[in-house]
Amino acid sequence: MKYLLPFFLFPALAFGADLLEQIDKKLNPFSTESVRQLINIEPDGTRKEFVMYMVKKDKTKVASLFLSPASDKGRATLRVDQNMWLYIPGIAKPLRIASMQSVTGGVFNNADIMQVDFGAEYKIASQKETPELYHLDLVAKTPESTYEKLRMNVDKKSLFPTSIDCIAGGIVLKTIRYLKPKDFGGGIVRPSVLETTSPLQKGFKSIIVYGSIKKRPLDNAVFTLENLSKLDDLR
Repeated sequence: MKYLLPFFLFPALAFGADLLEQIDKKLNPFSTESVRQLINIEPDGTRKEFVMYMVKKDKTKVASLFLSPASDKGRATLRVDQNMWLYIPGIAKPLRIASMQSVTGGVFNNADIMQVDFGAEYKIASQKETPELYHLDLVAKTPESTYEKLRMNVDKKSLFPTSIDCIAGGIVLKTIRYLKPKDFGGGIVRPSVLETTSPLQKGFKSIIVYGSIKKRPLDNAVFTLENLSKLDDLR
C-alpha cells in the first residue's frame, strides 16, 4: 500500500519536515536514558503498574528493561526501525513481537511504548494553524508503520504536541494526550505525562509518567538481540 501526495503539496513538505524534526528534537533528544512508569487503569478502577528503564539512540533505536512488578522484572524489549523483539528471562531466543500488540496490556501498544521519532515514520501531508496551535495531518511513509495517519495538534510556543489521534482504516484507534511539561535538567524540557484512551476500549486508560530522562552516549551494540539480557548492566 502506497501513500501518494498531490504534487502541489511538495513545496509545503520541506517546511513541514523541518517542523516535524523540531518536534522530535524536543521530545526525543539524540541519545538518552530514562525511567518511566506505565499505568493501566480498567473501567472498575483496577490498576496495573510497570516501571521501565529505557534507552534511545538516533531516530529508530529503542530498548527497555522492566524493573517491576516482580513478575515482569528482567523482561526487555528492543526496537530497531520497524522490527521489535521481547526477551523473557529463561527463554534462550528473543521473540518477535508486533507493533499493534502490547507487552503490558492496556491501551498503549508496543509501538507507543517504544516510540521512535515521528519523522522516521511519518511525513506531513497538510498543515493548518490557529493562533496557538499547529494542526498537522501526518501520513505513514511505509506500509510497515503502525498507523496509517496521525492527526497532531502542536503548541506553537513550546513545539510540544498537545494531542495525537492515531488513525487506521479511517478509524480513530486512540487519542494520546501530552501533559505536564517538566524541566528534567541538562536542557531537556518535555511533557512528563502521556495519557491515552480509545473509543474501542471504553472505560480503559493508560498513562506513561517520566520519572527521569537525561542525555547519555550509547554504543550501537546496546541495541542488539545479544545485549537484551544485559540491559541491567547499563544502570
